[in-house]
Amino acid sequence: MRLSDVLPAGIELPPGAADVQVTGITAASAAVGPGAIFAGLPGTKVDGASFVPDAIARGAAAVIVGRNKGVTVPPGVALIEIDNPRAALAKIAAKLAGRQPECAVAVTGTSGKTSVADFTRQIFSALGHSAASIGTVGIVKPGGAVYGSLTTPDPVTLHATLAALADEGVTHLAFEASSHGLDQHRLDGVELAAAAFTNLGRDHMDYHPTVEAYLDAKLRLFTELLKPGQPAVINADGASAMEVLVAAKARGLRVLTVGALGETLTRTSLTREGFRQNIGIEAGGKKYAVDLPLVGAYQVENALVAAGLAIAVGEETCAVLAALRDLKGVPGRLEIIGERNGGLAIVDYAHKPEALAAALDACRPFATGRLISVFGCGGDRDKGKRPIMGRISVDRADITIVTDDNPRSEVPAQIRKEILAGATGAREIGDRGEAIATAVKMMSPGDVVLVAGKGHETGQIIGDRIVPFSDHDEIRRALAS
Repeated sequence: MRLSDVLPAGIELPPGAADVQVTGITAASAAVGPGAIFAGLPGTKVDGASFVPDAIARGAAAVIVGRNKGVTVPPGVALIEIDNPRAALAKIAAKLAGRQPECAVAVTGTSGKTSVADFTRQIFSALGHSAASIGTVGIVKPGGAVYGSLTTPDPVTLHATLAALADEGVTHLAFEASSHGLDQHRLDGVELAAAAFTNLGRDHMDYHPTVEAYLDAKLRLFTELLKPGQPAVINADGASAMEVLVAAKARGLRVLTVGALGETLTRTSLTREGFRQNIGIEAGGKKYAVDLPLVGAYQVENALVAAGLAIAVGEETCAVLAALRDLKGVPGRLEIIGERNGGLAIVDYAHKPEALAAALDACRPFATGRLISVFGCGGDRDKGKRPIMGRISVDRADITIVTDDNPRSEVPAQIRKEILAGATGAREIGDRGEAIATAVKMMSPGDVVLVAGKGHETGQIIGDRIVPFSDHDEIRRALAS
């Protein structure tokens, strides 16, 4: 393709560069081949503009960098200096890929993104569509799942994935939109049909300078990526719902709200029956009764957001709500692993304060005995949440065991110390496997053990190594001993 054919509108080309033939785009100089566009992106440690010489040596036909980087290129190579090379990368990647599933919806928020994306996929599938989802647990397609490590992939990977899904016949897609991905413009080239917001809590304070900046990053989904007139689904019961609603209306979006405070799907009642929940819903002047096969009040919120997304893109309300009766939980999200001695062992991905509180609250109704909490905090991440999570656990659980959870480059004992500063009376067992085994051995009739933080993960990050580790496997081993 010609360079002028793939550039976003408004970008000026140097003389003679319009007809330069380009073969692809990348932000990694090592991946550059003849005819590629190299995007030298600003980084936290190294500016990608410094890799321009390497990219040119590998055959780059054009380079895109920020302004005033002091970059020079030889004759025949197009130099494009712009204010936002990240946004340009995303839009060019979309143009080069050329296709995506015809109906793509995105969900953002602190907690619930993974469940909402997967539930939306399940609803679309139940309604007869070929559907997929992209998120923390990977790419889930009609034929199976492929693990992916990032909530929102880089634009080149993302658009290659979207094109591949479209080629496989996928027509409907739901994906997670992380604050990092939105802030870094990874989604700027995606054509969206609708978007949703779950809630806002404390997370990624190692990246965003303030909670306000964190919210602003998520708001980009509604204030910039959705077009006026498109639908925005908001969990009216979630924290910061009003801020998102105001921003969405200011953008001219069609707002749909769900939940006890929602107007599109109004939850009128909620009762628990074993490991299921019965929900009363009013929508469009009609009343519905939904039997949801999931535990936890927050899963009700997630299910209603997913339903809202499906309704927002034109699915019939009655059929959508009927599909909720067959939803399956996402791996590692309030997942019941097993029972012993009349006690129950559950795994949840909760690794943020609000998520841990919600998971413990969801488990409490099932604990006719004690609620036992096992959790830790990741290294090289927001340190401020550690004592907060410790306090949440001791306040909501009867027994708290503080352990390790992906310490990365930090000293594990120091992380535990910072958690314990807010967890008066908690036990400390650094070895996560031993901590899980100890909790399971404590189980008496009516007890519930919640192992939180890693969910579906199958590795423990220690230093620069990933050591095989699964909360599921450790619990099963302890239950069998």
